[in-house]
Amino acid sequence: MSIRDTELKIHFKPGHVELVQDEVYTPYRRVLVTGATGLLGRAVYKEFKNNNWDALGCGYNRARPCFLKCNLLDEDAVRGVIQGFQPHVIVHCAAERRPDVVEHHTEAAMNLNVHACSTLAKEAGGMFLIYISTDYVFDGRNPPYGENDAPNPLNLYGKSKLEGEREILRHCPGAAVLRVPILFGEVEKVEESAVTVLWDRVQEGPESCTIDHCQQRFPTYTNDVARVCRNMAERALQDPSLHGIFHYSAKEQMTKYEIACAIADAFNLPSSHLIPVSKQKAEKMTSIYPLPFLR
Repeated sequence: MSIRDTELKIHFKPGHVELVQDEVYTPYRRVLVTGATGLLGRAVYKEFKNNNWDALGCGYNRARPCFLKCNLLDEDAVRGVIQGFQPHVIVHCAAERRPDVVEHHTEAAMNLNVHACSTLAKEAGGMFLIYISTDYVFDGRNPPYGENDAPNPLNLYGKSKLEGEREILRHCPGAAVLRVPILFGEVEKVEESAVTVLWDRVQEGPESCTIDHCQQRFPTYTNDVARVCRNMAERALQDPSLHGIFHYSAKEQMTKYEIACAIADAFNLPSSHLIPVSKQKAEKMTSIYPLPFLR
């Protein structure tokens, strides 16, 4: 929905200048998307922008020229952006999502995955906040998982995201936590997604390559998650009782080996060099149970 307004424009024609009044449509709903430079953040920003929302995306290292540069660890900077833009909705996509980076750079990762959540939640009074979380908050030993199942993360990444959830809900009880599994979408580089990163293995050609054929996953398209975020935001503006923890994933179950084979098929490449490893791992991670009604 938009607000209809008028503005004066100058029209130039050969030998003639005319001042005319044109109707313009200005979106009245404002959304702030953190991590708008990332794989999911880009999709979320585009989804809102393309559906008549006034969207402001922020990032850090890759922010300019498309997005606002904002350090989410700087409380004053975050406060300035929120107070200046006055969003109706905040979608918090920014996070350190790489488990190996969290393990090796724990303090920096915890600051982004936990402290930034606390800052945003404190500043989001009266706004609907959607926090993007992960199925890594579960240990994968007893799937499928519902929203009321007790989390038990096995690694620091999962622990940091669970702490982020708690900070969000502690300081902003009206927020929504949206847990999603492994994601794929339009990438700027293959390393952005745990799905497309398999492209390098697919291209290795005659050299044999072992790939996990044990851990079951539900690869989920970023555009679908973005649509869920927009639908939740629009519902929440009509129904303030919408809050709490939600799960969303695609329905198709695949292992990494099956994903790699699907990539090979899509690009008409051989997959005979891909060797499935089916030995059960002690700390497997299984995706959350999909809830189609959120699609």
